[in-house]
Amino acid sequence: MSTYGALISGTDLRGVALGENARLTLEVAELIGRAFAVWAGRRVRMPENDRISIAVGRDSRLSGESLLSAFAQGVAKQGMNVIDCGLCTTPAMFKCLTGDEPIAQASVMITASHHPSDRNGFKFFMPRGGINADELAEIVALMDEEITPSLRYGTIERYNYLDVYKQQMMDMVRERLDDPVSKPLLGLHVVVDAGNGAGGFYAGMLEDLGAWTEGSQFLEPDGHFANHAPNPEDETAIKSLSDAVVKYSADIGVIFDADCDRAAIVDQSGLAINRNRLIALVSAMLLNEESGLTIVTDSVTSSGLSQFIGEWGGEHYRYKRGYRNVIDEAIRLNKMGVNCPLAIETSGHAAFRDNQFLDDGMYLSTLLVCECMRLKREAKTLLSLLEGLKEPVESVELRLDIKQEDFRSAGKRVIEAVMDYASETEGWNVAPDNREGVRISFDLHQHLNNAWFLLRMSVHDPVLALNVESDVKGGLREVLSALYGAIGHLGDLVDVSPISEILK
Repeated sequence: MSTYGALISGTDLRGVALGENARLTLEVAELIGRAFAVWAGRRVRMPENDRISIAVGRDSRLSGESLLSAFAQGVAKQGMNVIDCGLCTTPAMFKCLTGDEPIAQASVMITASHHPSDRNGFKFFMPRGGINADELAEIVALMDEEITPSLRYGTIERYNYLDVYKQQMMDMVRERLDDPVSKPLLGLHVVVDAGNGAGGFYAGMLEDLGAWTEGSQFLEPDGHFANHAPNPEDETAIKSLSDAVVKYSADIGVIFDADCDRAAIVDQSGLAINRNRLIALVSAMLLNEESGLTIVTDSVTSSGLSQFIGEWGGEHYRYKRGYRNVIDEAIRLNKMGVNCPLAIETSGHAAFRDNQFLDDGMYLSTLLVCECMRLKREAKTLLSLLEGLKEPVESVELRLDIKQEDFRSAGKRVIEAVMDYASETEGWNVAPDNREGVRISFDLHQHLNNAWFLLRMSVHDPVLALNVESDVKGGLREVLSALYGAIGHLGDLVDVSPISEILK
């Protein structure tokens, strides 16, 4: 097994980067740079005597600057050029490889997304997109080998690519609003919460476009993240933004994670528009322009969302949890001829076909800001697009720890037991779009399909994730009781106490 295999997290490398228990040290960062340079060098064809350039950026984390420097030294030791983009966003670090004037042949973003301040990580990009798990395994394998340095040292130069990315966003606003004037957002009040991550510049960008941004908060990059977690799903973070929107009577609030690949918004009343609401809002925007579209989401989305998308003339396609899974499935469907413009996860990862299926929180937010401006001109609000969205009366998300060392095998046995139980039990309806784990719907109180649960393996952890929703009061308890009857005897495989605690 690789010495560095423990750093693998999906398609990223990630770990503790500060303190006595740090595993993502400067020495490891340099080794990652050398290994990625070798790996990229085997895949990129360059004219003779030209060197490959690798761009690298970071978010505001305390360890970011030093890890970037160490990584850059590793790349340079392999004879390749480094373009140091400094403080940047993850979407920008992909955008720098594409378009009319790419600045590099590969890129890396140093970030740990929404995780605590002592963590950090590395995201890797090629012009076609983020690398996959198999490719990451190849890079990690190279880290275990003795890598011979190049006879010539590469260069390291600074480049403020964030300004280029910012201009792209500004051009997008003018195009979206079909308004070539210098300040197309004049009259719109937007509160921006950057969570002290890399996205604080967004407020200034909106001001340049004419928006009023009074009440915006936590714009200064600060790797301590002392004000709230840099996470659009965090309840404290969302409440903080909601309070600011209401206090300053803004039209919309926008919040990013530390590296700006995820976002959520708050409407003028302070209502959080994230998870199912966010998917519904974006789906309505797209379907208002073109019917018959397929919207790909992760597996934990609600029945009400499916009904909503259908009523707008679209098709809801649930797929496996994990933003790369959702994006890759949307790309596959498009290749098969399915008209699928959006892949979006309840976590806030949203990738549009028009944006190269890059999960870009700022692209998403800019679309929503433009839509808010358009609707305001018509004396409407974003909530007008969410009319008819049926939300659950009760819901819960539980994590059931798997007790066996071979947790994937044990988790599979539990899921298979539920499938077998469903096939033998009246009233247990296996969802027709069951593409991950097992999703069972119920007809409670003589109404059809008004409650469901999804039991699936966690993407990374030795855990079975359980989501339950009910459209009727008391339905949550009924569903959990039914599920407990199916798996309560499997206590040697999985900890069912979170269910039994609710049923007490």
